[in-house]
Amino acid sequence: MDFAALMFWILATILVVAALLVVSLRNIVHSAMALFLVFAIAAGIYILLNAEFIAIVQILVYAGAVTILILFALMLTRIGSSKRTNPANRLWWVAVIISALVGGSVLYGIFNSPLAIANTGTGAGHQVTMDFNNVVAIGQLLYSPTSYSYVLPFEIASVVLLVAIVGAIIIGRED
Repeated sequence: MDFAALMFWILATILVVAALLVVSLRNIVHSAMALFLVFAIAAGIYILLNAEFIAIVQILVYAGAVTILILFALMLTRIGSSKRTNPANRLWWVAVIISALVGGSVLYGIFNSPLAIANTGTGAGHQVTMDFNNVVAIGQLLYSPTSYSYVLPFEIASVVLLVAIVGAIIIGRED
């Protein structure tokens, strides 16, 4: 077992434990902190897959912005002084059945995938070279002066988001 496989299994174990903590903790703030850990560990797995850009976006958007948004929403809502802010659902058995079906389908896909079958016998298969940097490739695709650039769609999306934020401030402002 090489170092990358060992790190994957360590990160995957921590990820599964943190995900179980998200749904099992009774305090909603503790669940949000476990969700932050899930997002951060998922970014670590993306780094193991040589997807640095996705890992950076995972940290910035999900671990940063979404977790902060959830914590602000929790602080701004009045949940009272109740210690049990995350009550248990009575339909937990439905979640167990659905989780077993999803897990079974993932295992079926893993063991019947042509890529998995090709890697088990000869060790051959799809290997990513280490000199490839996807952040550079994405940057060249976004801002390349010689080919089609995605700068205009990004700028349009930022203007739309700015208009939405200004609109939310105007609607939420008390007169």
